Parts: sequence; structure tokens; C-alpha cells
Amino acid sequence: MLEVNGQEVPVKIYREHRYNVRASIGKKAAILRLPLGMSPAEQRERLDWFQNWLSKTLKRNENVAAHFDTKNYQDGDTLQVGSRTYRLRIRYEDRQTHSGKLDKDKTIHLKLSQHDEGASLKNNVQHLLSRIVAQDFLPEITRRVHYLNDKYFQKPIKDVRLKYNHSNWGSCSAKSNINLSTRLLFAPDDVVDYVIIHELAHLIEMNHSPRFWKLVARAMPDYEEKERWLKEHGGKMGF
Repeated sequence: MLEVNGQEVPVKIYREHRYNVRASIGKKAAILRLPLGMSPAEQRERLDWFQNWLSKTLKRNENVAAHFDTKNYQDGDTLQVGSRTYRLRIRYEDRQTHSGKLDKDKTIHLKLSQHDEGASLKNNVQHLLSRIVAQDFLPEITRRVHYLNDKYFQKPIKDVRLKYNHSNWGSCSAKSNINLSTRLLFAPDDVVDYVIIHELAHLIEMNHSPRFWKLVARAMPDYEEKERWLKEHGGKMGF
């Protein structure tokens, strides 16, 4: 871990058969690749350079900074997802697994294992919150998917699913399942509509050919604005 601009950033350092030093941002960590045979003094110099590079990169790109900003939820916190506000009630117990439920008053009750900690605990809490909130939003999202399908595509849909997914915003399976990332629940309605339309268009064209983009543009002529919004703000969306 490196502290960069007051933020803890996970770091991976590789020593390889190479001639130059390379820095990059990975999915789970910032990466520094060093040549073999560097002296301790040279390594310290490169680490200082790497920390400075990270500082500039995180200041320049909010999405990159948000990518490593893991949230620590406390009892009594509020969670804002779209227009819905949830109150968190968190208890740690002598148990092996985590569980949670949502009350009618939008209070999420989490029972967490006191044996879990660190990155594992954070990841498990994020998954649990995602699943609970997804169940709350699923009826509304399903109605929206069917409305847009009836309006623009008129194709059979087998199922609509909300998943904790960071690899994409949505997908359309060969079995006509529309899968959407729970991260989309933090996006404006018109951006959610764009992703839904994008996946619905795959019911007709299972590719990104010119014919596919014509289908998307016919349903949403300004879809490129929504894509830009996701690129600019997508890294900050999530549990």
C-alpha cells in the first residue's frame, strides 16, 4: 500500500527482465515494473518517482482515484442510490457468514461475521449491499426494460437481472437474458436507459456492427452523450 494524496492505494511491484521502468493502473492495484539488478538506492528513487506519478495521475483523473476509494460503512450510515436513501444498521456477531435484509422503511440490516476483516470484509459487504439494493430496484428496472423493448425492438426477453459486475455495464445473453450492473443504479435515468437500449439492440444484432449502432441511434439519437458520461463518471459509481 502507498498513501497518495491522503488515499491508500494498493500497489504491486514486479522485477522483470526488462530495460526500462513502467508504471500503470491495473484493475486491483497500481503496478510498477522494475528491471532486475537495480540497487536499493535506485529502487528507492524509482519508488519516489512512482508515488509522484500516482499523485499526478489520481489528481488528473477522478475515475482512477475513485477506482481505489474503498468505502468503509459504519452503523448508522446512509447509502444514497439514485433517488433512494437507505439507512444502515450493522452488527458484528460470532458467526461464519454474513447476512442482510431490507425493511419497508428502507433500513438495511447487516449481520456481519466478526471473523472477517480487511479487504475481504469490504468486498463481502459491497456484494451484500449490492444484492439487497438490486432486489429493491429490480421490479422498477424490469418494467423499464420491457417498456423500452416494446417501444423500440419488440423482441422476446427471457429474464432481467441486476448483477454485481465491474467488467461491463450490461450484457445480453444468447438466451435473451438482459443483465445489468448494479453500478448503473447510481447513474442518471437517461444513462440507465442508454445501457438498456444498448443491450436490447443485441437481441437483434449480437455484435457492434454499423447495423447495431443504427438500431441504438434510432432509439436514442444522443446515445454518444451517455457513453461519454459513463466514461467520465463511471469509476465513481458503485457500492
